[in-house]
Amino acid sequence: MPIDIVALEKAIKRAIPVTHLEIEDQSSGCGENYAIVLVSEAFQGKTTLARHRMINDLLKDQIAQMHAFSQKTYTPKQYEELQAKEAAAE
Repeated sequence: MPIDIVALEKAIKRAIPVTHLEIEDQSSGCGENYAIVLVSEAFQGKTTLARHRMINDLLKDQIAQMHAFSQKTYTPKQYEELQAKEAAAE
């Protein structure tokens, strides 16, 4: 059963404070392959592995129904620095 972007977004936003969230359906609309960029204060002090485990656990039911799921997780400060670096490269 395909996963809806709105349902995915609601599940994330219900569980943790979200500063920025991008969800991309990379499966041409069939809902089986998603990539997310998630920025949250909840990631402060956590390693990348701990963040990914946190999101995997949070979305375990949804991920079980997907073919593929990728994530990039940042603290607000890290995301701000990334945005500044990308802007400077342009």
